Amino acid sequence: MNTSKSSSGVLKRILGLPSLFAIAVGVVVAQIVFISILQGVGLGGGDFFVALIIAFILTLCYVFTFSELALMLPKAGSISAYTEVAIGHLPAIVATIAGYLAPAIFGLSAELFLLEAVLETLYPESYSQIGWLIIIVLMSLNIMGVDFFSKVQSLLAYLMITALLVIGITGLTQSDPQGGSVIAIWEELRDVDLSVLSLTMLALWSFLGLEFVCPMIEETKNPVKNIPRSMILAAVVLLVIYALVALAGYLTVPQTALAESEIPHAVLVTALFGESGKLILAVLAITATCSTINTVLATIPRMLYGMARNGQLPNLFMKLHPKTKTPWVGIVFVASLIMVPTILLRGQDDIILTLVISAATAWLVAYIISHINLIVLRKRYPDFKRPFRSPWYPIPQVLGIIGMVYMILNNSPSPEMTLQVYMNAGLIVLISSVYGGLWVKYKMKKGWFEPEPIEKVLKN
Repeated sequence: MNTSKSSSGVLKRILGLPSLFAIAVGVVVAQIVFISILQGVGLGGGDFFVALIIAFILTLCYVFTFSELALMLPKAGSISAYTEVAIGHLPAIVATIAGYLAPAIFGLSAELFLLEAVLETLYPESYSQIGWLIIIVLMSLNIMGVDFFSKVQSLLAYLMITALLVIGITGLTQSDPQGGSVIAIWEELRDVDLSVLSLTMLALWSFLGLEFVCPMIEETKNPVKNIPRSMILAAVVLLVIYALVALAGYLTVPQTALAESEIPHAVLVTALFGESGKLILAVLAITATCSTINTVLATIPRMLYGMARNGQLPNLFMKLHPKTKTPWVGIVFVASLIMVPTILLRGQDDIILTLVISAATAWLVAYIISHINLIVLRKRYPDFKRPFRSPWYPIPQVLGIIGMVYMILNNSPSPEMTLQVYMNAGLIVLISSVYGGLWVKYKMKKGWFEPEPIEKVLKN
């Protein structure tokens, strides 16, 4: 496709490997991830590094699955396109709305609250409304074009990686560490048992979201190479960075201080740099939050665009900006939804945490559906052209399903929260199912679990 021209209904191919890598890393590394990593090493010590490896393996499982599906069905709708061909329109709608839109709304609202909390600690009464400003600015930049988005995202992602490397390397070279020792880690590793699986929950949260490059496939140059490479490269880089930061935290700060802190990355940065660390922490917090929001505002609207093109949403979401060729209706819609919880739930931290975990549970269901999609499509279309084939099929898919089921069964921080999480997640799935069921039956006039022929979806 010509990258300099695009018809009114076609996305423009602009993104290369560096931009896709920035998207993959940017959506994953949020402030909530810093909390997971540092609290994980605070709770588990040396065992947490084993949990990181297990999480990395499960990450490769879903990366392999999404790489094959994305290149087999290179559509902006991503999970909705794969699912409608494999198991029908109803699960396609549920997987996208419950598995991606809902987690984006509640997760990003929590991320904004966390950013405001960090900045309030560093600079009291200076940045109380920064969340709304960030959403408005990033929404505008996304509407201005995918080239603007990619430049902003690359800047944010690489600044964030640099800050994390500085923190990790500084922590390893401390002259007066207050935490554990490398020798202690090796001693702990000799006694690793199945309890490490509980730590894997915290580690795996830190790798979820690399597949957000897939909705950008219609705007990607040479997607056959760049889509799989970007996700695999991001997974490897994140493993190294997380290990460095976790090790820095383990060596620098007592484990109890990391485990008990609500913002352990602030504890670590303060321990490493003292008062001068305020600026580093502020940069890290702002770039992490902005990077995640920027990526979600780019990718989720592309999913909605693809769903509308496949008849699963109103045609309004299929509209592209006449000059920049961006799905501006979806961008405004998602940005507006993110702002709603920031208005209604301000100050209700316990409710926000419960909603985030509940929405994330629905997200894990979407991962299970993606693995099922690949298994079904391998059987239904055994000879179909696949530019990328998942290595060692079906082992990654089976491991991925088992891992995500385990996460769903063990994803709340306390038994008291478990029932509420399941009820909320069930409500999210129920609402999306009711919409999907009515829309598919009465608007699309199709069966709920009636798969679309792959040729029809590719031609659409």
